[in-house]
Parts: sequence; structure tokens; C-alpha cells
Amino acid sequence: MGFFSFFSKEKKETLDKGLAKTKESVFGKIARAIAGKSKIDDEVLDNLEEVLITSDVGVETTLKIIERVEKRAAEDKYMNANELNNLLRNEIAELLTENNTDDVDDFEAPITQKPYVIMVVGVNGVGKTTTIGKLAYQFKKAGKSVYLGAADTFRAAAVEQLVIWGERVGVPVIKQKMGSDPASVAFDTLSSAVANNADVVIIDTAGRLHNKIGLMNELTKIKNVMSKVVPNTPNEVLLVLDGSTGQNAFEQAKQFTKATEVSALAVTKLDGTAKGGVVIGISDQFKIPVKYIGLGEGMEDLQVFRRKEFVDSLFGEKE
Repeated sequence: MGFFSFFSKEKKETLDKGLAKTKESVFGKIARAIAGKSKIDDEVLDNLEEVLITSDVGVETTLKIIERVEKRAAEDKYMNANELNNLLRNEIAELLTENNTDDVDDFEAPITQKPYVIMVVGVNGVGKTTTIGKLAYQFKKAGKSVYLGAADTFRAAAVEQLVIWGERVGVPVIKQKMGSDPASVAFDTLSSAVANNADVVIIDTAGRLHNKIGLMNELTKIKNVMSKVVPNTPNEVLLVLDGSTGQNAFEQAKQFTKATEVSALAVTKLDGTAKGGVVIGISDQFKIPVKYIGLGEGMEDLQVFRRKEFVDSLFGEKE
């Protein structure tokens, strides 16, 4: 276990606060749907299905959850509201467990090689660059030396924003002039990181989806160039999704998983939305681990995704 592996009271409070809108809107409705019921009947199942679908859990994942609840209900004919609530909690937690690797220690990158290289992808506006800045902050806080690569060379604002984050966090940002070859920026970043014995490299990439083939070719080129500097990199392809967009996040995940081999997800902006159920659906549908969740604007508000704590915050502590 790393030094930061414990789940502090402050982090729990941040998680609870960040998921408060989802808890009230979605899981408050679920509580009302089963209130006063002593058994799971068709009415309860219909209510649960409606609440889950309208909360952006997604149709396929919702039907999977309902099927599991129905199966359990057939075995345990009669139960009170608390038992129904705990059953739903357990089924969702189990679903998240099936679709994620083991929970990791907070921002302790598995340094199987140095530098550990993370390529970050996602459309513009989802909080991609901000997530990179917060990641850099957390890795540095954990004692890691970090380099950032501004490979989104098509938007001046993206490069400027990354430079600002680099200054805030106190980590170097490698950049080139506007319109430069993104792969060239990645090459320079890894070369500098290797020369300075850095622990972690995070590469920002252009967030364009209008030309999927172009995006695929660009990301493939970046990966090929990086592997020439450090073999078998990137170690991780992190897709950033805006949790507040609900079903749009599903579509973005679909497009990016076709364009490149995404290995981890970060779901941002959960604090400003009641659509936190999207984390459950995306995890289930794409079989890619949700690794980080964004719960606010502060540098401390990016958390490693912990399944148990996530479900506890949505449902409240077990009675």
C-alpha cells in the first residue's frame, strides 16, 4: 500500500458532496420507489427500471441490474425496504467489481518502467487538460517527478492551458509552435523525461472527433513515435469523459475505443450533475476500468475511483 492509499475523512466528504445531486435525484427516487414495500413485485421492478434508465445508467446495464434483482427476489420472496436497498447496492457494487481491475492506491503509478507514460484522449471541453493538471499535481504530491507534453498543437488555448497548469503544479511542459506535428511533441517530451530520469509522463492530445480515421492515424503515429523512445509505451491510454453529458459520454467512449486502445477512464464534472449513474453504465458497457473521477474544480478534487466508497456515497451507509 502506498502512503496515500487510505481513504481519509476529507476525501469521503469530497466524494459525498460531489455525488450529492446524483444521490438525491437518482437514488432518492429509488428509495421512494421501494419505500413501504415488503417484497419486490412488478411495480417495484418497473419503477427501478424507469429511474435507472432516466439517470443515464443506460438501457443495457439497467436491464442487467433489473434481471439480477429479479433473480434474487425470486429466491428471497419477502424483504423490507432496507433489504431491497442493500440488494440493489450489492448488485451495482458487484457489477462495478466485474468491470474494473482492483482498486489502486491513490496516484501511485505502477512504475513497471520509468518513465510511466500516460496518453490522454477525449473531445474538447470534457475537462481533459484540467484532468492532466490535477493528475500531475497528485503524482507530484505522491513524490513522483512529472513531465507534461502539449501534443494538442491545433488549439492555442489547449497549449496555453497546459502551460498554466504546469506552472501551478511546478512541473515542466514540453511544447512546440502551433500546428507542429503532435508526434514530434511526444517525442521531445519523452526524450526530455528520459534524460532527466522522470517518473511519469502525461501527453495531451487533440480532442477532435469529426474525422475518426484522421484521429486514429494521429493517435497511432503518436504511440509509434513514443515507443521508439521508450519501448512498449504508452503504458496507459486514459479517456476523459464529461459525466454531466450523460448519453453523449457513451457515444464519445464508443468513438474513442474504436480509434485507439483505451485502457482506463476518467469521468469528470460529477459534482455539477445528477447523472452520476453514467459511471455505472460506461463501466459495464465498455469493460474498461474507471480509474479517476472528477468532483470539483480544486486540484484535490480528482480522486482515484473506489467502487465501495462510490456506492456508499450514492446509497448512504448501510443500516
